[in-house]
Amino acid sequence: MSIISDERLSDLTNDEISRYSRHLLLQEMGIEGQKRLKAARVLIVGAGGLGAPLALYLAAAGVGTLGILDFDYVEASNLQRQIIHGTKDIDRPKTASAQDRIRALNPGVKVVTHNTRLSSENALEILKDYDVVADGTDNYQTRYLVNDACVLLGIPNVYGSIFQSEGQASVFYAPEGPCYRCLYPSPPPPGLVPSCAEGGVVGVLPGIVGTIQACEVIKLITGGGEGLQGRLLLFDAWRMKFRELKVERDPGCPICGQNSTIHELIDYEQFCGLKLSSEEQPIETITALELKERIDRGDPLQIIDIREPHERAIAKFHGAKAIPLGQMARRVDEFDPSVDAVFLCKIGQRSIFAIRALNDAGYKGRLLNLKDGVNAWARDVDRSLPQY
Repeated sequence: MSIISDERLSDLTNDEISRYSRHLLLQEMGIEGQKRLKAARVLIVGAGGLGAPLALYLAAAGVGTLGILDFDYVEASNLQRQIIHGTKDIDRPKTASAQDRIRALNPGVKVVTHNTRLSSENALEILKDYDVVADGTDNYQTRYLVNDACVLLGIPNVYGSIFQSEGQASVFYAPEGPCYRCLYPSPPPPGLVPSCAEGGVVGVLPGIVGTIQACEVIKLITGGGEGLQGRLLLFDAWRMKFRELKVERDPGCPICGQNSTIHELIDYEQFCGLKLSSEEQPIETITALELKERIDRGDPLQIIDIREPHERAIAKFHGAKAIPLGQMARRVDEFDPSVDAVFLCKIGQRSIFAIRALNDAGYKGRLLNLKDGVNAWARDVDRSLPQY
């Protein structure tokens, strides 16, 4: 059954019939299905790796209104997978770049840009104007926010996520089926799962997962086919294997369960453990320029590179001792508490967890985190090194 009511349907023009003729020839789609696509309003949250194929294929399919929500700017490192953007778009807002590409592909699609960060304050107001939300985000706090907003509004949430060479996709649509919280009641500990910027991703992977999401959106709109509701599709690009897990609705789910306890949007950064608790000590930082000054003065320092060997090969930090993050706690005896220790990674995120691991192990020396990591050193000090 389609989520688009008959009252919203309008006839196709001759130009539209020509453009979408390959859809119209399908018994499962036909004129009625294309009319529903034309009437549909879809919000894509994130104009990155997943959002790119989502936007392009939904625009090509003739979805009448596409909302694109993103607050970020195009970077060179995006172009390995975010095919909606081009080299000329570097430093442009992703929403503007995506809008131009969609209009070039299909001028008949109305594009609504939301150049903002989705938050508990604006999510309900933005999402209420759409029939379907396609989640192309890359962090847990926004995934839970999208899920909860969709449940509260009664909107289907077409979910996709990627990690290195593996991807997932499903459809969450309460009360007719499970929501994201039924599958993942709580987020993983902060830092356990690195982002694409830290862990990398096979460039074609988001294209595959995002295209699956686009297919699920089309089926919801047209009312055809068998959707992923109640099923989690797992894809391994390296092994070229698909698996499927059954997902059942959790009667005790705090937002879609029988006795729900969440009736409004919450603080998702706090829920995901991203806010510093009163028990945690703030991490002391040092900038690349400050570190350079201390090195030039000959200050005694322990500089610790927590990156793995394959990552250190991209940009070497000379004079640093390599201790991977996973070995930190058991190698605490290699540190001298009387000498300041500076920790570095790519962008200064994983190194925070190395410092916390040493603190938890009872280390008493001074620990400093290189702000923005090796990329800051390459940007501000040694420009012969690449930023990656």
